[in-house]
Formats: sequence, structure tokens, C-alpha cells
Amino acid sequence: MDTIMLNHYNIVKIVSSLAGQWPYQKLKTRLFCVGLITLSALSINVSQMRDLTNHLFIDWNTLETSEEYKIIARYAENGKRYSLGYSLYCCFAVCVFMSVSLIPQVLDIILPLNKSRPILLTYPGHYFVDEREYFFYIFLHAVVAWEIVISGIIAHDCIFVTYIEHVCSMFNVVGSRFERLFCNHNNEATKFINTDNTDNTYCKKIALIVHAHRNALRYAQLLEDTFTVPFAMQILLVTIALSITLLQMVQQDDSSNILQTIRYTLYVFGQLIHLFFLSFEGQKLIDHSLQIREKIYNSCWYKVSVKSQKLITLVMIKSLRLSYLSAGKIYIFSLESFTTVRRMTLL
Repeated sequence: MDTIMLNHYNIVKIVSSLAGQWPYQKLKTRLFCVGLITLSALSINVSQMRDLTNHLFIDWNTLETSEEYKIIARYAENGKRYSLGYSLYCCFAVCVFMSVSLIPQVLDIILPLNKSRPILLTYPGHYFVDEREYFFYIFLHAVVAWEIVISGIIAHDCIFVTYIEHVCSMFNVVGSRFERLFCNHNNEATKFINTDNTDNTYCKKIALIVHAHRNALRYAQLLEDTFTVPFAMQILLVTIALSITLLQMVQQDDSSNILQTIRYTLYVFGQLIHLFFLSFEGQKLIDHSLQIREKIYNSCWYKVSVKSQKLITLVMIKSLRLSYLSAGKIYIFSLESFTTVRRMTLL
């Protein structure tokens, strides 16, 4: 477990530990981090996260061949790269968003006017002090506040993408087991199977694969049950924030408040990128849950005995119902849903 954690899940462990969302943290450490990260008040259930993480490590121990290990390791590396890239993007986006407030101060030095330019705070607020005199103190406070908030978002989404990549890898492993069961190493169909001698052997192998597929479906359902409520809160808040932001953009006078308009635009595109990130992973889960059916159809399943075919039919029936992630059972994360939201937002 320690080796797997060090090689494949170290990024998500670091960012989630900083936000108090790593399920194996000591209680005192978690309470301290949660006290610092205000967003963790809306964090997902720790016991469910522990179940998901335990299931993740158990799945590593059930791998049968080196090929399966390579499959699950490849997806784990994808999750690691996505988590690192997403973390860097979020930190960079926050820096760019906040640096807009420094533009008037910089212009006053480079291109001074007869009077100082208006102060542009990082977010609306009243500090009961002279905002111009204490601008940099206010700006420093905003930097700390935004970094605390964004760290909670990063931890939540990195854990999410790690779990998604893992369940996709398990669907891929199940599909490869079906392909390997009926085809030889050259991807050519095997000869007709002698049901008198090998029927029981194939039934046992198929039963094990059916059990693995059922575990993958349960993991996907647990993932949906764990994240659907937090994502519903996020989508609700994002929808309200985008509506207000777009309304403010329409009401802005570009000639006098161009910096404010730029910041609103950056915020809108940042939210759309965040939604695309979640929708991309949701689409990935949908595609992988459906690919098992296609792999079975393309294999030589019809050459096994009727008894074995009945077991395979169970997987085919289960594969007809796709696995997905949603926000409150209403909004399904997929590229189609994202395209609809983007079209409505940018009209």
C-alpha cells in the first residue's frame, strides 16, 4: 500500500491532506486543517471516502497479470498528471484573477495621471479603514483568503479525479479479461471450446469476471452517492454566481470599468473550465462503463457453452445501464451537458 501510494497517489495525498480531506489523517490534524479550510465545512463524508480509498487499494491486490497492473498503473498516472496540472492551473488562475487589482497601482507608477486611479479590490468588501492607504494589507488578506478557498476546491477535485480514473481502470481490466478469456495473444479467435472438458473451468473464470464487474459497478455507485450532494451544492452556487456575474458584465460601462469587465470575464471562463474538467471525467466514466458491452460483443462469447453464455448475459444486461456521476441526480456530468451549459452561458 505504501509503495502504491508513493508511486501513484502522492499528489492527491498531499493536496487533500492540506485541506483536511485525506481519510487516513489523525483526528487532531484533520480538525486543525478543517478549521483553516472553510470550504471543508461542505466536504464529503469522510467514512465514504475511506471506503472508496480502501476499495482502491484492495483492487490493486486483485490484479491477475502484469498487463492488468500496467492498465491500472497507467490510469493512476493519468490521475496523478491531471491532479498536478489542475492544481497548477487553479493556483495560476487565482494569481491572474487577483493581479488585475494591482493594475491601477502599477499604472499610477508607470503612467501617472493628475489624480490617482480608483482602487480596485479583489472582491467587494468594507474593511472600515482607508482602502487606498491600507490597500496592500487588504490585498495580502485577500491572497490568503483565496488560497485557502482554492486549496479546498483543489483537494476535492483531485480526490474526485483519482477515484474516477481508478474505476475507469477497473472497467478496462474487466474488459481485457473477457478479451483474454476468448481470444489468444495474437487477438485471433480461439477454436471451438470443448464444453465437455472445459465448461466448468470457463464457468468459474466467467463468474470471477462477473464478480469483478459487479465490484466496479458498486464502486461507481458509491462514487455517485458520495459526490452527488457536494456537486449539487457546487452547481447551485456556480449557477447563481454566473448569473450575477453575467448581469454585472451587461451593466458595466466598458469605457470606465474595463478592468472590472476583464475580471468578470476571467471568472466566467474559469468556472466554465472547472465545469469542463468535471464533465470530461464524467464522460470518461460513461464511456468506460459502456465499453465492456462492446468488448464482449466483439469477442468469441458465442463459442462457449450455454451455461457460460448465461453468465455473460448478466454482464451484458448490466452494461446496458451506464454508470454516471451527477449533481443532485439532476445534472449529469458529460460533454453533452457541458456543451449545453456553455451554449446557454455564452449566448
